[in-house]
Amino acid sequence: MTCTIDSKKIDDCIEFHGHVCPGLSIGIRAAEYCLQAFGHNSDEPVCAVCETDMCGVDAIQFLTGCTFGKGNLMHRDWGKTAFTFYRQRDGKGARLTMIPGALGKTHERAAELMKKSVDGSLTAEEKTELAGLRVAQQTKLMEMPLEELFEINEPQTPMPRGARILETLTCAECGEGVMESRSRRMGGQTLCIPCFEGMDQKR
Repeated sequence: MTCTIDSKKIDDCIEFHGHVCPGLSIGIRAAEYCLQAFGHNSDEPVCAVCETDMCGVDAIQFLTGCTFGKGNLMHRDWGKTAFTFYRQRDGKGARLTMIPGALGKTHERAAELMKKSVDGSLTAEEKTELAGLRVAQQTKLMEMPLEELFEINEPQTPMPRGARILETLTCAECGEGVMESRSRRMGGQTLCIPCFEGMDQKR
């Protein structure tokens, strides 16, 4: 089944991110699931938890209306291609994890060439090969049925609590304001995280 999101919205999403790539396509398809199951945040408040910082998070932010600034897009730095969506009204949710091997053998070759691209050892022929593989991956990602791309299960954790307005404290070392929940205490002083870490390293 081809992705059901309007092509104009996909083009706008690509423009927002800055380029088209397989990682963005994964996020587009995850966002598609959210829109089908729970709706857009402007119509039915939802929140998203992303266990990666890959390109696809931009697609989720752009297409679902969940954003870091509103506090309904959370990042968990766990390095997994996994996305959990919750409907805030009743806490109903789903966790999507990319199925290993969903892209087939071409994924391994593309990953190998991407490593060479990063270290600058890619030949002209390999560069052409990589470009072709990435286009093929993007096409496959946008055409696969969602259930062949993602394992879809119940969330592993309860829905995160909503954003709260907390007191701003003043760091005793640098004098800058710091949100109460991110402050640290040392030697009877209130510190921001960078100053706390700097003082702790000096001990």
